[in-house]
Amino acid sequence: MESQIVDLTRALVGIPSHDDETDAGTHVEDWLRRETDAAVTRDDAGNVIARRGAHGNAETLALVGHHDVVEPAPTQLVDGADPKRGAAYAIEERDGRLYGRGTADMKGALAAAMLAFREADPAGELVFASFVGEEVGGIGARHALENGFGPDVAVVGEGSTGYSSPAVTDVAVAHKGRRGSTIVARGSAAHASEVDAGENAIYRATDAISLIRDLEVPSVDVAGETIDGSLVVTEIDGGTAMNVVPDRCEMTVDERTVPGTRAPIERVESVEGLEWIVDQDLPPMRCDDDAFAATVLEAADGTQSGTPELVTKPHATDAGWLSQSGTECVICGPAEPGQAHTPDESVSIEVLERCSETYRRVAERWPR
Repeated sequence: MESQIVDLTRALVGIPSHDDETDAGTHVEDWLRRETDAAVTRDDAGNVIARRGAHGNAETLALVGHHDVVEPAPTQLVDGADPKRGAAYAIEERDGRLYGRGTADMKGALAAAMLAFREADPAGELVFASFVGEEVGGIGARHALENGFGPDVAVVGEGSTGYSSPAVTDVAVAHKGRRGSTIVARGSAAHASEVDAGENAIYRATDAISLIRDLEVPSVDVAGETIDGSLVVTEIDGGTAMNVVPDRCEMTVDERTVPGTRAPIERVESVEGLEWIVDQDLPPMRCDDDAFAATVLEAADGTQSGTPELVTKPHATDAGWLSQSGTECVICGPAEPGQAHTPDESVSIEVLERCSETYRRVAERWPR
């Protein structure tokens, strides 16, 4: 298995996919057509979806990943080439790990899922899905869901290794979402020597800041952990000159959301002259199917010497979009905290093998 998973991960990582996922998607599609008897499709967005096993009314389990990545660092390119010219990504193996852009997030997990999809004798209908655009708001997942993709349950291969203890691959049953907002304060301009002739937009913006600081941020208990949301003003921009009462001021707000409830930011619109605009809304995720989570945890436990636990993640993934649409999701993958998006991104080969075996076992045990 090691040489197969290393070779497939190497091939996937070497294909540039930070601004155009086409070639990476083609490699995934061609491999599935060559190595499996599955029904393989490529949708208009570029998502690659394959199905095998039982059909009809059988419950559907999906193994889900994405083949886009963030832009590589110069050191992650072959010969330090210019990424704008489509240069191949460098990949290096040392000390039992693979180094390169996408090894952890998440072409290594994708390779593990592809091999498990090929090797499993599924108990129900088994689906493999590799989405585009995860790194830019879940474009591919949203497209697939809008066009009928809807498995009953899914294992999403984002990182869950090293959460409960080092080197242990856990099973995440919840994660936070992210809502990014812009609040626009409007007033009327005047000369600064005639303050009362205008309405100061910056003052109105500070009223919004005070309101936001007083809002109660929700939290929720999942798997013995408390997931706390957060709310913070991150940028502010207003005014045109030292001697002009400003007629416009904008601020940005970063909110980390939790499953089931949100901070009532919309209250800012009760303040005169304020407009609230949602720029990005990545949904949180929580798995409410205890039996499915237990099955994945049992499979993960059987593939490693450490003892995995049900855990939560701090950041959003495509599992949020799937969960929002009705798919029960868990996250189980090889990436460790602090690996994704870094100049020295890497993944353990041993953990890649572990995850592939976990996925195979889940496919053969679910539905029970």
